[in-house]
Amino acid sequence: MAAQATFRFGFDIGGTFTDFVLCDMQTGELHTYKTLTTPDDPARAVIEGWNTLLGAIGAEGAQVELSIHGTTLITNALIERKGARTVLITTAGFGDTLDTQREMRYDIYDLHSPPVPPLVPRELRCEADERMNTFGETVTPLSEAALEAVAAFIARSDPQAAAICFLHAYRNGAHEQRAAAFLRERFPDLALSLSSEVAPEIREYERMSTTVANAYVQPLAERYLVNLESQLQRLGYPRDLYLMLSSGGISVAATAARFPIRLVESGPAAGALAAIFYGQATGHPNVVAFDMGGTTAKLCVITQGRAQMTHTFEIARMHRFKRGSGLPVRIPAIELIEIGAGGGSIARIDDLGLLKVGPHSAGADPGPACYGRGGSQPTVTDANLLLGYLSPDYFLGGRMHLDREAAERAMRPLAEQLERSVTETAYGIYRVVNESMISATRVHVAERGVDPRTVLLMAFGGAGPAHADALARALKMHGYIIPTNAGVASALGFLTAPTAFDLARTFAGKVTEASLGELDEVFAELEAEGRATLARAGVSELAMEFVPSLDLRHVGQGHEVTVRLPPGRLRELGLAGVREAFFTQYEAIYGYAHTHLGLEVMTLRLTASGGTPELRLASVPAGRAEEALKGRRPVFVAAWERFEEVAVFDRERLGAGAELEGPCVIEEPDSTAIIGPDVTVRVDAFRNLIATFDAR
Repeated sequence: MAAQATFRFGFDIGGTFTDFVLCDMQTGELHTYKTLTTPDDPARAVIEGWNTLLGAIGAEGAQVELSIHGTTLITNALIERKGARTVLITTAGFGDTLDTQREMRYDIYDLHSPPVPPLVPRELRCEADERMNTFGETVTPLSEAALEAVAAFIARSDPQAAAICFLHAYRNGAHEQRAAAFLRERFPDLALSLSSEVAPEIREYERMSTTVANAYVQPLAERYLVNLESQLQRLGYPRDLYLMLSSGGISVAATAARFPIRLVESGPAAGALAAIFYGQATGHPNVVAFDMGGTTAKLCVITQGRAQMTHTFEIARMHRFKRGSGLPVRIPAIELIEIGAGGGSIARIDDLGLLKVGPHSAGADPGPACYGRGGSQPTVTDANLLLGYLSPDYFLGGRMHLDREAAERAMRPLAEQLERSVTETAYGIYRVVNESMISATRVHVAERGVDPRTVLLMAFGGAGPAHADALARALKMHGYIIPTNAGVASALGFLTAPTAFDLARTFAGKVTEASLGELDEVFAELEAEGRATLARAGVSELAMEFVPSLDLRHVGQGHEVTVRLPPGRLRELGLAGVREAFFTQYEAIYGYAHTHLGLEVMTLRLTASGGTPELRLASVPAGRAEEALKGRRPVFVAAWERFEEVAVFDRERLGAGAELEGPCVIEEPDSTAIIGPDVTVRVDAFRNLIATFDAR
């Protein structure tokens, strides 16, 4: 008899560490593990974590009822330009769209700034003699001769993947479908991406860029997922592997392999879901999620238990913080920002003689100098070790020793350049990286109309708890939350994600009483497609949920606002209801809405989900703080700018109701929390740390 399935498994492959969470669905008990990522073969770290966690509790692979995964593989392939040899097939006369890009330069003060290099060079683009108009009506049919010419071009080019992006295919994808059917017969091993499936939305360059990026990574994603699934099956896991999408939903591996571009922000999206989950568990639905790992820090605003969404963003930027210097993609994603500030971020002196930290990272190999794996450049982790924030004997719960002398050797040349001591230099690194995150948070929160004084900071990731106090102080927040198992919170976020898919259809036109019926018909088509997709993923009819939204704008505007709508038909909501929903959201974002103007709709969107899974944390017994005291050690207290002997607590021994006073250190195997002075920390029933500033 097969073993009863009682566990759920989430794992997140990051740039430095791979995180694992195994949740007992009967008791709510969490089992966690963290190990260095293996960049040459990410599956090696996955298998290590799988075997370690299941072996520790004596469980079998067949007892895992659900396994969900997030990865940086797709993002890294695009950044490093290590994807497949790809051809682009487009409408005659539009082969240069990838080069034309947008009319604006990403650096308006640099007349020599190079354009963003496309993923497909000009010689690998083929123009087919066909044409649709803006209404999806055929102007020039796609002939057999045109298809034969495309086939001959592909035979000469010998690609691994092809992107098909015909003009106005978002309104009518018939020509793309016909071309794909023809090419599948001639080239059965060729990976095909159709714009009418990948990104059926208006705006030609963005649609083409998204389709090309999907095709570029499709063979890589398929090989990786097939290999990972087969290895998990050999370990006794008999079910489908699920992938986290950038939108916060999950998809089966087969669908993810067809649309790998939807995975580019899978890890950060899981972090946002974890913040939502912990916010609900602690009674704080309004938080700023702060996820600081080994390579980057991610920030996301959560209001009323929901993250904001975006439908266009950039990847593989030539200049990390310059908008327009990357490849635009049109996919649904949780709106967040990433900063080149992580534990492995490298410190240096810039051309002006100033101390800079990041965005370059030491990664997992060789990693920070204190890892003892060959790294020689000073990083944030090295600075934190020298400041006493990290215990050299308790990193990863004692599984990895940190070399303090190696950290000092790496820091000394930088200190000599700055004419400062090693301690002053380490503290300078700590301050600089904090200021980068503080500035980015202040702007990101303000742009979303949120006052940081009204929300708490939800800090997690391997490095987040060590920097949370400084960020929350600078932003004048009332406090911060460090959730249980903070170092692997993103992996837990996978387990809170619903099976969900985002569907979109461009339908440009004015919003009138008469057009509401037409919009209802399109929503009905999207819902039918969503039901079929959810059914293939094993979601029952009763568990299916559908959330509609519209991309709306004032008549004559160039960009839209996505407005979430209540369930039901638009004809029942009425024109007045649609206008009110738009004007309310528009005014919340920009402060003023032109209520006398008409509205235009550009795109209809529908989120089809299987409902949010129930995940409950195991409660912990009551206890006093003294029972978890490990000892004392010298720690550099930033608020006082000096070393002090402070208490060090073992988080795993803290009981519910315990209270701690800062300054102090709270350690757990996957992260260390640095609590500043004038802070009271309360331990809740699930061992979450709720920190509040005494003087505020």
